[in-house]
Amino acid sequence: MSTLNVAITGCGVIGRTHAVALQSFPEARIVALVDAIPAASEALADFIEQQGGQRPQQFTTLADAFAAEDIDLVALATPSGLHIQQGLEVLAAGKHVVIEKPLDVDLTRAQEIEAAAKEAAGNGVVASVISQHRFDQSSVAVADAVAKGRFGRLTSAIASVAWWRSQGYYDSGDWRGTWSMDGGGALMNQGVHTVDLLLWFMGRPVEIHAHTARLAHERIEVEDTAVATITFENGGLAVLHATTAAYPGLTVRVQLMGSEGSAVVDNDRLQYFHSKDAGGESADMGLQGGGNQAEEELAKYPEEDYKAADPTTYPAGHVRQYRDILAAIAGGRQPGVTVSDAVNALAAVRAVYVSATLGQPVLFDDVLAGKYNDLEVRTGTAAESA
Repeated sequence: MSTLNVAITGCGVIGRTHAVALQSFPEARIVALVDAIPAASEALADFIEQQGGQRPQQFTTLADAFAAEDIDLVALATPSGLHIQQGLEVLAAGKHVVIEKPLDVDLTRAQEIEAAAKEAAGNGVVASVISQHRFDQSSVAVADAVAKGRFGRLTSAIASVAWWRSQGYYDSGDWRGTWSMDGGGALMNQGVHTVDLLLWFMGRPVEIHAHTARLAHERIEVEDTAVATITFENGGLAVLHATTAAYPGLTVRVQLMGSEGSAVVDNDRLQYFHSKDAGGESADMGLQGGGNQAEEELAKYPEEDYKAADPTTYPAGHVRQYRDILAAIAGGRQPGVTVSDAVNALAAVRAVYVSATLGQPVLFDDVLAGKYNDLEVRTGTAAESA
């Protein structure tokens, strides 16, 4: 693979995450750092140099970086509100782009870059959005089993994010807990990755019926608790739950069930796995009775490919996702996570908010098509808020 010249835009904590991840690949060379605050890019340049890398040039705008350096790939680690504007600028310049999560908090803006990414793909340009939990060892094991039909017909799923956030967390920034800047509450901010995994496993949603509430916090506009039922194209049903009102904080859990097998991923760990094709019927045993093939399944995915070399510095998921992105660029294919994947997760979250506001089920395709773009979503139903 030829060397890829990389620019990192946004030189804060997440920018450092991308820098360390990229330094794991000899075929990637960080040649430019872009930040409106020169001290931030200076600090990251120092860090890269201290880690044994060549010191990148520093710029305050992408345009300046493009004019001065031959750049192949841009990693956007800037605030979410800048992702679309900068992503469009990168794609217009014909560069590959990796966008840190979330893609955006506004579905309409997200669809704008989705269209640009699809057009760019026709010219061999790769655009991806960080969704590192798709590259967890446990998630890969379950997704592979789904793709091979090992669970039979997927019948149902339960996805739950049961976390706690104090009032002080929301009070720590004026933007926190607001619709305009935060884009939502427990589901948008804490639960969007779990929504992405649920869609990855279960497929395309058809109908969403949801309720949201603010039950344990004050001085916030958004929900601290959301629940929804989702119908999927394959006929399967799911329950989605997200809260920041589960003191003192429980786990993130995805439970997938089918006619020939089931799996449970709890806090990124494959807690349970059973497939009829590997262990016989094992009927009526379930989690408590035995038949757990989790260790056997995980052994198929070498641990060294999934653990962090230095978990105190960055999550291993970024390295694993960059491995896929760089391979996609080299192989002339699309990455494992596309902009459209990120848009679908965002649309599912938006559908929950629309349904809760209207107090009725909504169709996923109607949300994607913009039917509710002018609706001002609220916590609880509009009738309750009136």
